[in-house]
Amino acid sequence: MFDQYVLPWIVNIALAIAIFIVGKIVIKMIIGLVRKVLNRSKMDDMLVNFILSIANGVLFLVVIVAALDQLGVDTTSLIAIVGAAGLAIGLSLQDSLKNFAAGVMLLLFKPFKEGDFIEAAGVSGVVENIAIFNSMLRTGDNRSVIVPNGGIYGGVIVNYSARDTRRVDMIFGIGYEADLRQAKQLLADIIGEDERVLKEPGTVIAVSELADSSVNFIVRPWVNSADYWAVLWDTTEKVKLRFDEAGISIPFPQMDVHLHKQD
Repeated sequence: MFDQYVLPWIVNIALAIAIFIVGKIVIKMIIGLVRKVLNRSKMDDMLVNFILSIANGVLFLVVIVAALDQLGVDTTSLIAIVGAAGLAIGLSLQDSLKNFAAGVMLLLFKPFKEGDFIEAAGVSGVVENIAIFNSMLRTGDNRSVIVPNGGIYGGVIVNYSARDTRRVDMIFGIGYEADLRQAKQLLADIIGEDERVLKEPGTVIAVSELADSSVNFIVRPWVNSADYWAVLWDTTEKVKLRFDEAGISIPFPQMDVHLHKQD
């Protein structure tokens, strides 16, 4: 009786325990090796930890299945149940899985990083945090906006901090009766006096359009990215003041209406 029934169970239990213990040791070694490889690739720490947690869970499940199989448990049904549960959970969490996949891609390819000023998913702001499912942006008026990663990665991403320099595009209109050369010289003087404007690439100042109510100049200086808004606002103010001093009008859209009286 003992040799026929009890001893085989003792052996199977001992082997199952051995499989479980050895499996945990092997999992720890594998996870350590994978961690070293991922860290050498300079992957984001959050993504590394998430990948390792998923790998640890999958390997641990394999060890449990192997131990139960040693005990004689029918693991086929267990695997089927786990698969069905995984499918049901996946269908119910489609949006979350979409955001998760997008978060992995953002952390992997890094179209932007924390501290960058970006425009994505209809929101503009400074990136404060990039998580697996969503990212947090700080807007110009100091609001925190949490944006799902699926909306960011699935659309156009504009990273204003990706380059050290930016071009400031401005348009200034003058009246048709104004002195064209004088206005152009004033614009050149204003740009030349600003030390924040870079010498290279050179600034473009040219007549771009003979519009319905004005002659339009394009003014395109290059500045460091950090000086973009300050130069834009300061230049706009200086142009208005200098044009007023020189008697150069900045026209607004207008229409001449001629009335003809009939007898």
